[in-house]
Amino acid sequence: MTDSSLTDPVVADSVQDLQRLAASGRVPAPEVMAARARRWGWWYYVEYWLRTAKAWFQSILIYMVGEPLLYLIALGVGLGTLVDNGVGTVDGVPYLVFVAPALLISTVVMSTGGELTYPVMAGFKWDRLYYGPHATPVTPAQIATGHFLGVMIRFTVQAAIFWAIMVAFDAVPRGVLVSALVIPIGVLSAAAFGALLQAYASTLQDEGYQFAFVQRFVIMPMFLFAGTFFPLTAMPVYLHWIGWISPVWHGTQLARQVTYGAVEPMWLTVVHVIFLVALTVAGVLLARRSYTRRMGS
Repeated sequence: MTDSSLTDPVVADSVQDLQRLAASGRVPAPEVMAARARRWGWWYYVEYWLRTAKAWFQSILIYMVGEPLLYLIALGVGLGTLVDNGVGTVDGVPYLVFVAPALLISTVVMSTGGELTYPVMAGFKWDRLYYGPHATPVTPAQIATGHFLGVMIRFTVQAAIFWAIMVAFDAVPRGVLVSALVIPIGVLSAAAFGALLQAYASTLQDEGYQFAFVQRFVIMPMFLFAGTFFPLTAMPVYLHWIGWISPVWHGTQLARQVTYGAVEPMWLTVVHVIFLVALTVAGVLLARRSYTRRMGS
């Protein structure tokens, strides 16, 4: 806080109030709170994000339950019956078992298009929600990290609900405990794409057509051509690269291993994990740098 700001009567009164509260022993001293904010600012922003999310919790919960039910009934049961009666099993399992883990991964990854695009733009421009916390010792990098982690907590709940519905549909032959690993796999897949998306959104001054372009020509092709509804090998060779660069494909392959025991070489499993972790780390670092450049230190 600058010396000139202390001459403002409102600011001076606020400082005096904090000092009186600190002297009473009910709250820490202002310098202690500032030190805590500098150290734990990212978690303070996670808490802030979760508190604001309560406003639309019911609609989010309906979406989290309704979407997997619709997907599994329409594609897993409806289309699955047609496939099972026609070509038989896919990858050695019924179609419902084959498609369910892929739907979980793709659903969570696609949700990043709503949580890490327009809300980021709102934080910088429309509602300017980032600038309130930035007026405290919380840094822009901590705000970026806090927003990202808050969204990942929301995706953890979403993935857990989807997994529970998969269990109810008997779509996890490897059992409840092993198949539960699909939850962190789903979150990691969303983080791999979402971190990069957040970093990109933070560089935009105006929305324009960019978010719509990402939704139509990045997220949708990942959903359709990354092995969600059929094995990647069923597509022409010249289209395989879409899966190779897609977090959806890498996450789906891992999810199928833990839900029904899909067979892959160990080295390829390691590649899936490294790919997803590398994208996540790169995206978080880019987002932190972009927030700092845009808002100042």
